[in-house]
Amino acid sequence: MSSYLRKLKIGPSISSDSVHNKEDEFENKEMERSKVMRSIVEIQDPTAKDVDNSMICRFLRARDLDPEKASSMFLKYLNWRKEFVPNGSPIVIALSGRHKPTSVEEFKRFVTYTLDKVCSRMPSGHEKFTAIADLEGWGYSNSDIRGYVAALSILQDCYPERLGKLFIIHVPYIFMTAWKAFYPFIDKNTKKKITFVENKKLELTLLQHIDESQLPERYGGKLQLVPIQES
Repeated sequence: MSSYLRKLKIGPSISSDSVHNKEDEFENKEMERSKVMRSIVEIQDPTAKDVDNSMICRFLRARDLDPEKASSMFLKYLNWRKEFVPNGSPIVIALSGRHKPTSVEEFKRFVTYTLDKVCSRMPSGHEKFTAIADLEGWGYSNSDIRGYVAALSILQDCYPERLGKLFIIHVPYIFMTAWKAFYPFIDKNTKKKITFVENKKLELTLLQHIDESQLPERYGGKLQLVPIQES
């Protein structure tokens, strides 16, 4: 074994400094060309301003750091997303008439599980989701002020600026009593995102904010509801 080893020819070694220098050169080149690419795509599609640089760089690498080719590829991607995921936002439906009050801790765990699920499904470049609180069938047996306040606290304190819009629909008159008790706990920024929708304007209002392909069938859209645990 020792004689065999002595016959092996050892080629020239590559120093770690050389490797690091090449990596630095590549990163610098990528950074400069990402700026060129960003300027190209933002002129043609202003929504590209919301895209983080890591995504720009991924498209650049896919086209060997050629800004023109990468820009063309990226703009096609943006157009595709607008058709396939029109608002880039998950739609959360809360069927409040099915809620049965339990312990606050159990409800908090459910809310956290739901919000984690929703946030994990958000496409790159988008941070907010749209929610619809459907109060059809809601009654005093569903009222859960402590649960609502706990859920609101989690949303506002632990998931800030995740809620884009909340539509409250099919509102029974008796709900307003619970709403008056709950309302003071909502911060001013969240209040601006809440809209009560009249039944006669339901479909029209929702379709103004949510693309038909992303709106559930029960509200005039084309999407089927998927239970949160199966999403």
